[in-house]
Amino acid sequence: MTLSSAPGKVYLFGEHAVVYGEPAVPCAIERRARVGVTRRDDGKLRVQADDLSLDGFTVEYGGQTGTRPDVDVSENLIAAAMGYVDGAIEQVRDVTGEADAGFDVTIESDIPLGAGLGSSAAVVVAAIDAATRELGVTLEPDELAERAFQTEYEVQDGQASRADTFCSATGGAVRVEGDDCRSIEAPDLPIVVGFDGGAGDTGELVAGVRSLREEYGFAADTVETIGDLVRTGEDVLADGDLEELGRLMDVNHGLLSALGVSSRSLDAMVWAARNAGAYGAKLTGAGGGGCIVALDPTDETETALSYTPGCEDAFRAELAEEGVKRLE
Repeated sequence: MTLSSAPGKVYLFGEHAVVYGEPAVPCAIERRARVGVTRRDDGKLRVQADDLSLDGFTVEYGGQTGTRPDVDVSENLIAAAMGYVDGAIEQVRDVTGEADAGFDVTIESDIPLGAGLGSSAAVVVAAIDAATRELGVTLEPDELAERAFQTEYEVQDGQASRADTFCSATGGAVRVEGDDCRSIEAPDLPIVVGFDGGAGDTGELVAGVRSLREEYGFAADTVETIGDLVRTGEDVLADGDLEELGRLMDVNHGLLSALGVSSRSLDAMVWAARNAGAYGAKLTGAGGGGCIVALDPTDETETALSYTPGCEDAFRAELAEEGVKRLE
């Protein structure tokens, strides 16, 4: 078996606006997806998902990707757990030239699905890396990130950005603007994450922002303002001014709320973190439910979140300096 892991991420700034070519700054965190791959000779795929914040399951189906296995689980579960794996395997077969290769794939993850922490990107990056290495090919991080992005782009009907996959492949803090992706310097950030146990519909939320932006000039201006905020935030991040960084995160959350992508539970967690003394707090990811990210070097925010109605989990998350890890 060949085994790889890849980290999840939080957005310091820029989600949603990044879809329209504005910059964004995500940071990789030490919550990881681990994918183990063993080649099989019959051309089939067998996928075992032991922990994807969902009930575990195993499916086996015929060689070509793009077909649905006949299993008695929900359509959403199939889409989440299989669509990205199918896309990853298509990329592996393309880059290795082995169109008939089959695999046993085992997935474990401590990143909640759909919660804004980059679970799908981490699974895709780790799956492509492990499966290509199983066939004797090792990809450089940039190509790994690009092929993972192409997978997400197809599965998400063209609504993916390169931010998640590049961040997961390379680790650390990154800056993404259009096709330009690069690593940037960041201090040791005191990241705290609050999770409401839910997940927003990324496609629906992105479509909602697009509709608002097309209908109202002020919504388009809000998207551009988020981009301007990110550019300011880059300099603040480089200076290591956590207090100012937190203030900008607060503003970014307000702008995202104005675009309609926050929720009652996310707002409650954001305010709990701020009242506990966090430098700043905002939703992370598509919104509609899922996670918030706060900056607080003390235990106060984590404690406050654990007592906040609607918050199912609160945890500290270290910056993941390393992206994909080749474990076996």
